[in-house]
Amino acid sequence: MSAPFTDALTAAARPLVMEVKLRDADGRDLLGGRDVAETVERFEAAGAPCLSVVTGRWFGGTEDLLREVAARTSLPLLRKDFVTSGRQLERTRDLGASAVLLTARVLPAAVLGRLTDRALELGLTPFVEVADAAEAAMVTRGPQCVVAVNNKDIATRERRPGDPDRGRALLPALLGTGTPYPVSASGITGPAMAARLLDEGFAGLLIGTELLRAPDLAAWCAEFDAALGTRRCPR
Repeated sequence: MSAPFTDALTAAARPLVMEVKLRDADGRDLLGGRDVAETVERFEAAGAPCLSVVTGRWFGGTEDLLREVAARTSLPLLRKDFVTSGRQLERTRDLGASAVLLTARVLPAAVLGRLTDRALELGLTPFVEVADAAEAAMVTRGPQCVVAVNNKDIATRERRPGDPDRGRALLPALLGTGTPYPVSASGITGPAMAARLLDEGFAGLLIGTELLRAPDLAAWCAEFDAALGTRRCPR
């Protein structure tokens, strides 16, 4: 069965999951005067293969935000929220998402396994977020999942700077799950850092605040392409 989210990510010359998020962890606006439609158009123009949509209340999100983004783009969408039940998975699918965040930190191993299975039954790609090797060991059906390391700490509501070096150290544990799609998520600052993470073995990156605040997203992407060397985004 085709998996739109992972198919798009692996086919992309620029495998950046660009994130639609209304506010940062401290409540500051991230859209910079743009509305949701303009934000989606900006990411599409930058060649995003897929989008993340934050529906979690920490960041001002709602289900209506996911519904609006789904109505404005045909790109595969990841729903980012604390999803803990099968009913929320069904709702995620009905709202137009192709993938769903499952946060290992907040789910017992058995529940994570059941939600992974149910997501796959519904045609959703499980985007399993881990923060250490023990959480990576909880991942089931890794070959069918995106497994992402969160470079920030949800215990502090992600209010402190991210640590991509910690994420790098966890890359072997991510690969040990069998996932073809290890992702570094959050706390990525600057095109050079982003390119370096891909060169080091991540299959994709999830970037929100950095891209939302970029004054010239085309210039950011051009610098990223140059830092990445032989990889290029199609014109």
